[in-house]
Amino acid sequence: MTVSSRNKYKAVFGVIDAYDHPHGGRILRLRLRKGEALSPGELKGGKLVASAGNGSEFMIRPKGFAVFGGKVSDARLARTGRVDIHATDERVDEVDVGWQLSGPA
Repeated sequence: MTVSSRNKYKAVFGVIDAYDHPHGGRILRLRLRKGEALSPGELKGGKLVASAGNGSEFMIRPKGFAVFGGKVSDARLARTGRVDIHATDERVDEVDVGWQLSGPA
Protein backbone atom coordinates (compact mmCIF):
# COMPACT_ATOMS: atom_id res chain seq x y z
CA MET A 1 0.00 0.00 0.00
CA THR A 2 1.48 3.30 -0.99
CA VAL A 3 1.50 6.41 1.16
CA SER A 4 -0.99 8.13 -1.14
CA SER A 5 -3.50 5.26 -0.88
CA ARG A 6 -3.31 5.34 2.92
CA ASN A 7 -4.58 8.92 2.89
CA LYS A 8 -7.95 7.85 1.49
CA TYR A 9 -8.85 5.99 4.68
CA LYS A 10 -10.35 7.57 7.77
CA ALA A 11 -8.06 5.53 10.04
CA VAL A 12 -4.88 3.48 9.83
CA PHE A 13 -4.24 1.00 12.65
CA GLY A 14 -1.04 -0.89 13.36
CA VAL A 15 -1.31 -4.50 14.52
CA ILE A 16 0.58 -4.64 17.83
CA ASP A 17 -0.39 -8.23 18.72
CA ALA A 18 -2.12 -11.09 16.92
CA TYR A 19 -3.07 -14.53 18.17
CA ASP A 20 -5.46 -17.36 17.42
CA HIS A 21 -8.92 -17.27 18.96
CA PRO A 22 -9.84 -20.55 20.68
CA HIS A 23 -13.08 -20.82 18.67
CA GLY A 24 -11.62 -19.87 15.28
CA GLY A 25 -10.24 -16.76 13.68
CA ARG A 26 -7.77 -14.32 15.20
CA ILE A 27 -7.71 -11.64 17.85
CA LEU A 28 -5.93 -8.57 16.50
CA ARG A 29 -4.79 -5.91 18.96
CA LEU A 30 -4.77 -2.59 17.12
CA ARG A 31 -3.31 0.84 17.85
CA LEU A 32 -4.39 3.92 15.90
CA ARG A 33 -1.42 5.18 13.86
CA LYS A 34 -3.02 7.81 11.64
CA GLY A 35 -6.39 9.52 11.23
CA GLU A 36 -9.29 9.50 13.64
CA ALA A 37 -10.57 6.57 15.66
CA LEU A 38 -13.43 4.66 14.09
CA SER A 39 -16.53 4.03 16.17
CA PRO A 40 -17.21 0.46 17.30
CA GLY A 41 -20.12 0.39 14.82
CA GLU A 42 -17.87 1.43 11.93
CA LEU A 43 -15.39 -1.29 12.89
CA LYS A 44 -17.84 -4.13 13.41
CA GLY A 45 -20.07 -3.27 10.48
CA GLY A 46 -17.34 -2.41 8.02
CA LYS A 47 -14.39 -3.79 6.15
CA LEU A 48 -10.72 -3.10 6.74
CA VAL A 49 -7.85 -3.46 4.31
CA ALA A 50 -5.03 -5.58 5.76
CA SER A 51 -1.60 -4.71 4.39
CA ALA A 52 1.75 -6.36 5.10
CA GLY A 53 3.77 -3.53 3.60
CA ASN A 54 5.16 -5.78 0.84
CA GLY A 55 2.25 -5.14 -1.51
CA SER A 56 0.08 -7.96 -0.14
CA GLU A 57 -3.43 -6.67 0.63
CA PHE A 58 -6.82 -8.19 1.36
CA MET A 59 -10.07 -7.27 3.10
CA ILE A 60 -11.15 -8.44 6.52
CA ARG A 61 -14.39 -7.90 8.42
CA PRO A 62 -14.26 -7.64 12.18
CA LYS A 63 -16.76 -10.09 13.66
CA GLY A 64 -16.69 -8.56 17.12
CA PHE A 65 -14.45 -7.33 19.91
CA ALA A 66 -12.32 -8.93 22.57
CA VAL A 67 -13.19 -7.14 25.79
CA PHE A 68 -10.14 -7.94 27.91
CA GLY A 69 -9.78 -4.31 29.03
CA GLY A 70 -13.49 -3.55 29.32
CA LYS A 71 -16.36 -2.80 27.00
CA VAL A 72 -15.48 -1.06 23.73
CA SER A 73 -16.96 2.43 23.48
CA ASP A 74 -16.52 5.52 21.30
CA ALA A 75 -14.97 7.41 24.21
CA ARG A 76 -12.53 4.66 25.12
CA LEU A 77 -11.47 4.15 21.52
CA ALA A 78 -10.99 7.91 20.98
CA ARG A 79 -9.08 8.26 24.26
CA THR A 80 -6.71 5.28 23.96
CA GLY A 81 -6.62 4.64 20.20
CA ARG A 82 -6.50 0.91 20.98
CA VAL A 83 -8.99 -1.84 20.26
CA ASP A 84 -8.96 -5.64 20.08
CA ILE A 85 -11.00 -7.13 17.24
CA HIS A 86 -11.99 -10.71 16.43
CA ALA A 87 -11.94 -11.62 12.75
CA THR A 88 -12.70 -14.96 11.11
CA ASP A 89 -12.00 -14.21 7.45
CA GLU A 90 -10.30 -16.87 5.35
CA ARG A 91 -6.92 -15.11 5.19
CA VAL A 92 -6.90 -13.50 8.65
CA ASP A 93 -4.38 -16.12 9.83
CA GLU A 94 -1.79 -14.28 7.71
CA VAL A 95 -2.16 -11.03 9.69
CA ASP A 96 0.59 -10.59 12.25
CA VAL A 97 2.45 -7.95 14.27
CA GLY A 98 3.62 -5.11 12.03
CA TRP A 99 0.72 -5.28 9.57
CA GLN A 100 -1.59 -2.32 9.05
CA LEU A 101 -5.39 -2.25 8.90
CA SER A 102 -6.94 0.72 7.12
CA GLY A 103 -10.55 1.65 6.80
CA PRO A 104 -13.33 1.81 6.44
CA ALA A 105 -12.94 0.25 3.01
